[in-house]
Amino acid sequence: MDYLYRNFNQLMFSKSLPLIVLLCLLSLMSCDTPIQPSGNTMLLKGTVEGLRKGTLYLQKVQDSLLVSIDSLVVDGSPEFQFVTEVESPEIYYLYLNKEDGDSQNDRILFFGEKGEITINTLLKTFESSAKVTGSENQELLQEYRKLARQFDGKNLEYIKAYFDVAKEGNESEALDSIQKAMDNLIKRRYLYALNFASTHGDNVIAPFIALTEVYDANIVFLDTVASKLTDQVKASKYGKEFLEFITERKSKEVGE
Repeated sequence: MDYLYRNFNQLMFSKSLPLIVLLCLLSLMSCDTPIQPSGNTMLLKGTVEGLRKGTLYLQKVQDSLLVSIDSLVVDGSPEFQFVTEVESPEIYYLYLNKEDGDSQNDRILFFGEKGEITINTLLKTFESSAKVTGSENQELLQEYRKLARQFDGKNLEYIKAYFDVAKEGNESEALDSIQKAMDNLIKRRYLYALNFASTHGDNVIAPFIALTEVYDANIVFLDTVASKLTDQVKASKYGKEFLEFITERKSKEVGE
């Protein structure tokens, strides 16, 4: 019996040897083959031009805390790659620890989703130089921010003008005029955000904008945004959070 067992093992090993060799060759070949995302997998890749040493972290918010879900030590090559599962589109961060004691301009915010996403940037201006491609929600977020920055710039102008007038001790009519202009600007920005969210109800960007930009808007307007969401968006992370937020606000307002 022992004899048969030993010979059986030898026979199986001799027959499987070519297979083992083939698997080894395939394994070596796969090292040079780019990873292709499938299912709910996000393949994040890119280049940090000028980076030779440092650590990159892929981060996201979990239970109100910013946590690192993966990391990569860069040593020589400026290229990077992360692979992770994404249940639904949500905000991720690419954080660079340059070990220089300066945390400014070291974190890139982007919309992560299944598929291939590319981030190319520069070491010196890590955040501001970032070019993100491959995410539809990211493109919409960039579109929204482009006009939002114009509102922010105009608001800063009004604030400066307000303090300049107040410092000179001019009449209150001038201050009232500037304050009215600021109030109108805020209303216009709210309307822009609400309209943007309502227009893109088939993308997760809609509940995200509603939650982060106009969460304190009249509940009627938030209901309008919610009514524009597709079933798929309602089932997403931000879709669920937005609908829960509306329910909580309504219950609080009824209690008051």
